[in-house]
Amino acid sequence: MDTSDTSDTSGHLEEALDRVHASGPERDGWLSNHAPMVVEALAAHGQAGSVHRWLDLYRDKLEDFPDRTAPVTDANWPSALGDPRRIADWTDHFSRTLAERPWGDVLAEWWPRLLPGLYGGATHTVIRVGHAVRAVAAEENGPRLTELAHALGYWAARHQPMTGLVTLPGAATAMDALDAVPAIESGHVGFRNRLAAVRRLPVWAQEVTDPDTAKERLTELVRAATHRYATHGHGEPTMLVHAATAPNAVLRTLDSLPRDQWIPSLHAAWTASAAVTAMYAPVTPVAYVPPAHLAPEEVVERALAHGDEHVIKLTDTALDIGDEQALAAALRSVELSEPLV
Repeated sequence: MDTSDTSDTSGHLEEALDRVHASGPERDGWLSNHAPMVVEALAAHGQAGSVHRWLDLYRDKLEDFPDRTAPVTDANWPSALGDPRRIADWTDHFSRTLAERPWGDVLAEWWPRLLPGLYGGATHTVIRVGHAVRAVAAEENGPRLTELAHALGYWAARHQPMTGLVTLPGAATAMDALDAVPAIESGHVGFRNRLAAVRRLPVWAQEVTDPDTAKERLTELVRAATHRYATHGHGEPTMLVHAATAPNAVLRTLDSLPRDQWIPSLHAAWTASAAVTAMYAPVTPVAYVPPAHLAPEEVVERALAHGDEHVIKLTDTALDIGDEQALAAALRSVELSEPLV
């Protein structure tokens, strides 16, 4: 069941995005600003009236927008790619570009350039783009286009590829392939150090040659990673959310991309989900039965009352899937995570 309501015309999302855009995409050096993703998720699921109350709780985690360095241009952008000092410059570049060209054309041009570096910002870069694309695809207006510019600018500035991976035998299903992911050695602290320690990942869905099949397999991956959170989320309740939300950001962007970009998008999403699994998954799963059967709308309300940004975003992904196991994963994140107060 999909509870998303992209027809909201209250203007609350636009007001919230205007508030958010006065802030930078990070705090404390590199921790991601989740506000734009959360307010979009709440608005998409009928909670637009709550976005300002949530932002008031989150505002202490917002920092001023960073200073500009020098303009990013069509000629010099390769040298600025992956330079976090250029966040403001990249945002300006995409703001100008989106003012001059249709947003779908800009996305199609930049997606293959940015896709290899979707690990930057602990995958929040592509996740923010996924939320922005859903918003602007539902209704194109100034604040939503500005959010897409900020999201693409953040991704370009934090662009971080993975290289040197050794492929391991895979499995037929996404769930079995995730189960086959070997954990990294213990002792690595922080996402970037853990990511650097990922050296071996199983292959999955490499045989796909048809875009429609790629979309089906990507849907399967998002479902498997979300279901798996219910039994494995205790390994790292916050970070393991991204094993599901990163590939879902790719999935919700596919329909806005040329079809010839769908297959490489599937492969990048798999590597991201598998890498997060390798970095944070526990040694053993646990059986999990949710304390109550709740309707999707009640799960949204539970997540909003809890308030944690990752809980809300995993709930958003679980609602995209809509089955009982996915909703159980969302409830599990409520149990495992510290509430926003």
